[in-house]
Amino acid sequence: MHKRQVLKLTAALAAAATFGVAHAETPIKFQLDWRFEGPAALFLQSAAKGYYKAAGLDVTVDAGNGSGGTVTRVASGTYDMGFADMAALMEFHANNPDAPNKPVAVMMVYNNTPAAVLALKKSGITKPADLNGKKLGAPVFDAGRRGFPIFQKANGIGTVAWTSMDPPLRETMLVRGDIDAITGFSFTSLLNLEARGVKPADVVILPYADYGVKLYGNAIIASPKLIKENPAAVKAFLSAFTKGAKEVIANPAAGIETVKARDGIINVELETRRLKLAVDSVIASPDARKEGFGQAVPGRMALMASQVSDAYATKTRVDPAAVWNGSLLPAAAELNILPPVKK
Repeated sequence: MHKRQVLKLTAALAAAATFGVAHAETPIKFQLDWRFEGPAALFLQSAAKGYYKAAGLDVTVDAGNGSGGTVTRVASGTYDMGFADMAALMEFHANNPDAPNKPVAVMMVYNNTPAAVLALKKSGITKPADLNGKKLGAPVFDAGRRGFPIFQKANGIGTVAWTSMDPPLRETMLVRGDIDAITGFSFTSLLNLEARGVKPADVVILPYADYGVKLYGNAIIASPKLIKENPAAVKAFLSAFTKGAKEVIANPAAGIETVKARDGIINVELETRRLKLAVDSVIASPDARKEGFGQAVPGRMALMASQVSDAYATKTRVDPAAVWNGSLLPAAAELNILPPVKK
């Protein structure tokens, strides 16, 4: 055996030991919650660097069109794993109690929901109470709109009127003055408003997490079939993902190159900012630092299950124990990937 071949074999064995390899080249079809935007780098980095492959996995990462769709496709078996909003996962469980293959969250990535209310300063809206009697706009499936009753109750907001539209029109209608405020992911809607000529200083952002709503955000979900039949593959995926995510969090600008490789027409500067905003607001949030990256706290999950059951008027109550399985997470030392607190 040539020296180069020996080195290659040694490297492969070392990688296998690092990741706790699943069965050789286990195929994993993974769907994101949305298009190839900044935060997708968290998942694409490990593919680009070969970390999934080194862990014995053949991972394909596809764009999504909303968390609800991702949950449904993992439930149907079209995808093995995905990235989806925790509330959308809970809603699926509670509205489909007899579904044979209800996906389960296995790693928390957005420790806080990115949902927020956004308004323009000229509207006079500066705090939740100012939304009383106002006209709000969002697509019907928007996570912020679906969870608004929780935000409303937590802040004693009276009645509001809703206007529905397709996602690309949400910020346009706010700028035009057709509506007083919108709900959306803070780091998405802020940049969309900027793209429509609004200065960041002229935008008021009311993040749900800052106003008494401690909903979890997006998590990595997996098919229970995969968890049962090949838990090693799920474990290997989470370990390889964590390695790539650590690099992206430490150097977002370099991570964005993996997104550009998948979608050549992205605005690199914009998506780098979107990724940084996501890291600062929901990935390395104070709650995430307290609980630990990847983790979910039972009491908080139970409260969210109750709130979602009420706000979404689900057929059955959400069972918090059924939607979360943290047993396949990497060791605490491996999960220590959040950057130092900014001084």
